[in-house]
Amino acid sequence: MLGALNNRQIEHVLSSLIVGRIGCHANNRTYVVPITYAYDGTHIYGHTMEGLKIDMMRKNPFVCFQVDDIDNMSNWRSIIAWGKFEELTTPEQREEGMQILMDKVMPFMTGETTIRNSLFDSPQRTIDAMQGVVYRIKLTEKTGRYEKT
Repeated sequence: MLGALNNRQIEHVLSSLIVGRIGCHANNRTYVVPITYAYDGTHIYGHTMEGLKIDMMRKNPFVCFQVDDIDNMSNWRSIIAWGKFEELTTPEQREEGMQILMDKVMPFMTGETTIRNSLFDSPQRTIDAMQGVVYRIKLTEKTGRYEKT
């Protein structure tokens, strides 16, 4: 059975996952890239270093965000959302954004290598992480589909 997800189901999928894809467009070029994210019910939070994704979102802040929750080819849920990129620039905004992101992501960092190499395992790594770009995307429209056997 194929169908559309309702708002509650869409919110559940967005809240339960940590990897999604941002689609951005600038200078007649479209770019889709996976990110680790946290969703607070309004915004998608992310952290990255300077690069093509940030350059494009600064030029055109209107983006698409997509996630999949796939059990198998006959049992899946997929969300597409649209929103606006906002770079968090003040120390307070950056710290809050990083805290939201790490509160969501850290429970999934369970392997020996991910724990040893996690963002916040030393004060220096915390400082290094804060030197990247902290951002959020305010979601303004969401849609979802599913297949279930």
